[in-house]
Amino acid sequence: MSRNASSLFSTESEGEVYIHPLAQVSKDAELAPGVWIGPYCVVGPEVSIGSGTRLISHVVVDGRTVIGKGNTVFPFSSIGMVPQDLKYHGEPSSVIIGDNNTIRESVTIHRGTEGGGMVTRIVDQNLLMAYCHVAHDCLLGSRIIMANAANLAGHIVIEDGAIIGGLSGIHQFVRIGTLSMIGGMSGVPKDVPPYVWASGNRAFLYGLNLEGLKRARVSPETISHLKKAYQILFRSGVPQKEAIEKVAETLPSSMEIGHLLEFLKRSERGVITAPKKIIHDDPQTGE
Repeated sequence: MSRNASSLFSTESEGEVYIHPLAQVSKDAELAPGVWIGPYCVVGPEVSIGSGTRLISHVVVDGRTVIGKGNTVFPFSSIGMVPQDLKYHGEPSSVIIGDNNTIRESVTIHRGTEGGGMVTRIVDQNLLMAYCHVAHDCLLGSRIIMANAANLAGHIVIEDGAIIGGLSGIHQFVRIGTLSMIGGMSGVPKDVPPYVWASGNRAFLYGLNLEGLKRARVSPETISHLKKAYQILFRSGVPQKEAIEKVAETLPSSMEIGHLLEFLKRSERGVITAPKKIIHDDPQTGE
């Protein structure tokens, strides 16, 4: 194993593994070519790390943890440790992380439990900013941004492209939909539908996440249909089952409309709604 990296951010040849002399890496850990382990990192015996992944310094990776290719993990992060769940009794659960994720300082990601599928999973191209927490049995998709100190309780599902504002807390078993955005310092006790913007101490809906939809290159026509669907589903006062039927009957079908309606039908905790009294016009839709 190479011992000649010149700095914390040095990149080695793809054919070499670099382990800093001050790191502690188990001889049983599986390290692919191009892995870079900085000073004071600790890597346990059941850990597998893919090519090009870098642990900058002071990172702990333990348990049955698989980290894919091209990830960067910053100082004082902890991955694969025992979950903060009193029902956990040492079962051989896992953390699985995909490719090209950025995990910033002091992030904690805990392994799964028997009661939640045995795995905590994070897919690809996500950004977890400093002090974020991902609890046991959470399932995160791709291209998600969690801003500083956003916290996930256990068993949460976050779909692709969602943004979680800083200092927000998400209740256990909640689902966060595709391309939704949660404002900073929000408390989220129920499911957040796809494509919406939610915010508040107990979060309410305040329109569509228009900027996120545009960045995802959703067509103007589809965005227009989503606006109409939002009005019917969350502002008309019609019971949800009837509102879903009305959207399905009156609006053209599309992948986005279909996903929104299916998300609502599958919700077990119920979804957060718009506030009963709209004091100001929606700042994103202008409606």
